[in-house]
Amino acid sequence: MKNSNADSPRRMLPAPPLPANDSRWALFLDVDGTLLDFNDDPRAVEVTAPLLALLHSLHDALGGALALVSGRELDDLDRLFGNPHWAAAGLHGLQLRRADGSFRRITVTPEQQQHMHQAATALAARFEGVQLEDKRIAVALHCRRAPEQFESLRDAAVQMVTQLSGYELQPGNLVIEFKPAGMDKGRAVLELLASAPFNGRLPVYLGDDLTDEHAFASLRQKHGMGVLIGSPRSSTQASFSLRDPAAVKTWLVRALDALS
Repeated sequence: MKNSNADSPRRMLPAPPLPANDSRWALFLDVDGTLLDFNDDPRAVEVTAPLLALLHSLHDALGGALALVSGRELDDLDRLFGNPHWAAAGLHGLQLRRADGSFRRITVTPEQQQHMHQAATALAARFEGVQLEDKRIAVALHCRRAPEQFESLRDAAVQMVTQLSGYELQPGNLVIEFKPAGMDKGRAVLELLASAPFNGRLPVYLGDDLTDEHAFASLRQKHGMGVLIGSPRSSTQASFSLRDPAAVKTWLVRALDALS
């Protein structure tokens, strides 16, 4: 599938098509910025009852081939969505729960984790307005309250991560994350696609952030569909787009109707 925005890097991509009622789709959904609007405090967001009911219906209509793919921990996803036990990838794929309930986790040593926490905490203290989100094995530094700090924070983080064994940086939308190296959302999606009920289906991924580009790129290898949520950007591996989480919900409702 060709990248349809190559000739005009900032134009809005077309909306994704709807499935036929006999389609065998596998649906992968980012959370913050895709299903949910952003909040300065990531723990302050809420999942509404209508959205949760819609996702349950889609999960059933797809025969269980629906997964959440997020930078949040799996425990946090379960808290938000009411312990649905769907397949899910947390911490950009470092944590993975398959549809059959089996788990896979990528870890670092306690010493590596402690060293990272100390370094990230010291870095956050240098920048007023930067909020630290402790994900235990990873740490995210958010600049939504101080967007003017982002470039300086990113430059300092790039220098610091070279001293953190086992860790790498994951930049995002006004956020820099220190996370264990060797995994991303694209690899996590490919891992899910190798297992039931995702295998043999057309993969469709919705995401808004730079972290989701890994998944868009992986799905292009599988002739799947990447759907960028939000404003267009100069370079993306997605071929379709939706304007915001409200448009995502409208499209998901229409997709459910088509599948039904």
